[in-house]
Amino acid sequence: MCGIAGIMGTPVKGNDLDLMLAKLEHRGPDDRARCVHNDAKLGHARLSIIDVEGGRQPLFNEDGTVCIVFNGEIYNHRALRSYLEPRHDFKTQTDTEVILHLYEELGEKCLALLDGMFAFAITDSNRGLFLARDPLGIKPLYTSRQDDCIYFASEIKAMQDVVRDYEEFPAGHYYLTENGLQRYFDLPWKKPETAAAEDAVRQIRCLLERAVVKRLMSDVPLGVFLSGGLDSSIIAAIAAKHIPDLKTFSVGTIDSEDRAYAEMCSDFLGTDHYERIYTIDDMLAALPNVIYYLESYDVALVRSAVPNYFLAKLASEYVKVVLSGEGADELFSGYHYLKEIDCSDLYDELARITSALHNTNLQRCDRMSMAHGLEARVPFLDVDVVRFAFRLPCDLKLGPDNTEKWILRQSFKDCLPKEIIGRKKIKFSKGCGSNLALAAVAEDNISDTQFARYSRLPDGSTLQNKEELMYYRIFKELFPSDSARKVIGHSRSL
Repeated sequence: MCGIAGIMGTPVKGNDLDLMLAKLEHRGPDDRARCVHNDAKLGHARLSIIDVEGGRQPLFNEDGTVCIVFNGEIYNHRALRSYLEPRHDFKTQTDTEVILHLYEELGEKCLALLDGMFAFAITDSNRGLFLARDPLGIKPLYTSRQDDCIYFASEIKAMQDVVRDYEEFPAGHYYLTENGLQRYFDLPWKKPETAAAEDAVRQIRCLLERAVVKRLMSDVPLGVFLSGGLDSSIIAAIAAKHIPDLKTFSVGTIDSEDRAYAEMCSDFLGTDHYERIYTIDDMLAALPNVIYYLESYDVALVRSAVPNYFLAKLASEYVKVVLSGEGADELFSGYHYLKEIDCSDLYDELARITSALHNTNLQRCDRMSMAHGLEARVPFLDVDVVRFAFRLPCDLKLGPDNTEKWILRQSFKDCLPKEIIGRKKIKFSKGCGSNLALAAVAEDNISDTQFARYSRLPDGSTLQNKEELMYYRIFKELFPSDSARKVIGHSRSL
């Protein structure tokens, strides 16, 4: 996991890349390097996970004609390496070099073989610039065209001091100089198929086990975010079978509901569990940092990012990689409002919110973990799991009694305490006990007159409440560009 930045072309200011890299240091605290390749400048801030000693980037191919900077993890890199080794002289043990040589052989078609999360840039002496982002946008990427140059970086904070305007690079797309922006992945829009519950249980168990196990790949310590909810508990249950004394982490206020369930799950699985209790004063002190790293003022996103910030900080004191449960609610119909949607329309709604994850839960997960130099991996969003989930009919997702994520509960009911299997979905911020605390602060500190005056934004949109105005004021001070506000996603339920 890392931060990447670069400029294709000759920028007006010679120090632009250095300015960009300086803003990404938190994403890669272990090393920072840059290079010039043809008419491109490439920079990399490294969090060392694979080949800790030898995996420095930017990385060149054998004859220096192709260069790469990469952020993410490729879980099948060893198998791909075996395929490539007869024809290439590998200098490292990294997945980065696998992408480099795979691109040499297949060009943009290499994306079909990459199993993982990624955002990367390749400069090719013959073909120009190749940018790509993983199918669901687990890893972030932003781009800009200015003064005949293409700028790119992992976060908007790296862009705002060097370019006027920028935009999010779309998930599941690539850009190649010779043919522009192209989509290479889309969610499987085919309508669900009929399936027997027993077959679905068996396949879900198999696919999730495989998804978790491949994400245990690491040369550094690894743990699991454990809220005591169904999703994180399933991830922990699978990981605990493969890692003795697995470290798990949870946070909450002193009276939060999640604390008790997380402890119950940890005791049941025998994990080495750590928790952090925080207060409203802790939340207020952290809020500017949360919004700075999150790059959003969306209410639901900020509410969930605050406990996630404390959680990532806690985990970073013990491990460098964590597994997290993002994506299960979108794939298996976990939110309460989804019960109100007619079955004929449910599939489209699940596809919509899954497609938006890169601006909601995934943004929170990536930014809060990387704020503390921590890599987060999301097994539920394994492409094979996603494809299978979208083939399941809605009666298996909600079940005969309209229970959210019914098939997921059935699939792991023998692996966890019955209290956790039967636990109803609650928002992460509510489970942590802090969902309304900041709203109360905003209500006390922003008058009705102030809200009426400042809630309407220059583009005509309106902030929904005083809490959002409180977050927006901090955001606007940190990110004054109009481009920053335009790339903000909005989450209905977190």
